[in-house]
Amino acid sequence: MIEILASPAFNTIQDLGRHGARRFGVSTSGAMDPVALTAGNALLGNDDNAAGIEIQTFPVRLRFSADTAFALTGADHDATLAGSAVRPWWCTRAKAGDVLAITAPRRGARVYTTFGGGIDVPRVLGSRSTHLRGGFGGLEGRTLQAGDVVPIGSSSNSGEGRFDFGVAPPDVAVPGAAPTDDRVLRIRVMRAGEYDLFSEAMQATFWSTRWKISARSDRGGYRLTGGKLTLDAPVEMRSHGVVAGVVQVPPAGEPIIQMSDANTAGGYPKMAAVIQADLWRLGQATPGSVIAFSEVNYQDAVAAMAPVNDYLAKLRATADLYRAL
Repeated sequence: MIEILASPAFNTIQDLGRHGARRFGVSTSGAMDPVALTAGNALLGNDDNAAGIEIQTFPVRLRFSADTAFALTGADHDATLAGSAVRPWWCTRAKAGDVLAITAPRRGARVYTTFGGGIDVPRVLGSRSTHLRGGFGGLEGRTLQAGDVVPIGSSSNSGEGRFDFGVAPPDVAVPGAAPTDDRVLRIRVMRAGEYDLFSEAMQATFWSTRWKISARSDRGGYRLTGGKLTLDAPVEMRSHGVVAGVVQVPPAGEPIIQMSDANTAGGYPKMAAVIQADLWRLGQATPGSVIAFSEVNYQDAVAAMAPVNDYLAKLRATADLYRAL
């Protein structure tokens, strides 16, 4: 088990999400950066979907009650274990009584802490992810707070083998994943269902604008500022299914990118959809970050996942090798 000593608001237990429950009005939830969570689990020899802690407010401190292997992935941050530095994108072993302290990232938005055996809270609708709106999953359906005791599952890998190594993060290892020199995060999207409702001028505005992620953004959605997308005439629409990555345009004209805790349905026009290969990059974007959209077709969107999948496969193979040494 681990004890939470300090945790500001909005830090939660997450796995890769709750799939197959949207027909009940239950959003997917899950890690905002699934690549970081999957990588942390791979370092430890866990199943990809093992639950960890998604940290998006800092500083965080937790204490281990038993010897435990753990990994830190996600945003570029500083951390110490029993007073000694632990690098990001690194796995190591804590001793009973050790305190892990994690401070605010230098770059990126979210740090993921994974543990050998994963966090062992009950599955709800097939997932351990915290669903804050519904108040279920994770630890009592809420954010973590000081005094919480979080159970850790048993793992055949946690007792033996090597646990003191790291890997290159995906924004270094995956071609094209890093922000450009002008610090603009370029996000690839496909056109969505109501794209043609907008005039050519509004379409051009969507592609040419450098959008800023508003401070009014969260796990439910990123609100964008910097331009306005308006229709020539109001359109009354029925509600339709919504998934993470969909870019909707409310009447005020400022787009919203749906994220992990997105509603399951909505009636705003859909301008575009972020491709899966870029959702993890978007999940690490902080409020104030500047993004720009570029268009790809379906074939390019599918192909874009290949470098990400290759990265994760090589990472797991390398981690398996190191632990066997």
